[in-house]
Amino acid sequence: MGERIDVAVRVIPRSKQDRVEAVRAGRLVVRVAAAPESGAANRAAQTVLATALGLRAGDIQLERGSSSRDKTFSIPTNAQTAYAKLSAGLPAAGGTAARAVTGPAATRRRLSK
Repeated sequence: MGERIDVAVRVIPRSKQDRVEAVRAGRLVVRVAAAPESGAANRAAQTVLATALGLRAGDIQLERGSSSRDKTFSIPTNAQTAYAKLSAGLPAAGGTAARAVTGPAATRRRLSK
């Protein structure tokens, strides 16, 4: 088997629909409708990621995080371009940097000047 690329993913189970939503803290945010029971959410996340990258679900492997929301999947190196396009086309979501700029503390700093 050839070399593989690790992809950091945050899986949010019990969502309304299956989709790759955004990039947050360097991780792809993948929402899945499946519940996190008996590996159903892991399999759904694997399928959503494969579909988004134009791969077969069998090409995506769960490397770490089988019982955690934060997971590491691996993809074949020939999918690197598709992964780069996917992650570049997604909006950045949340994160502490966004809250620090728009939160109440930022408003107080602007008003005190």
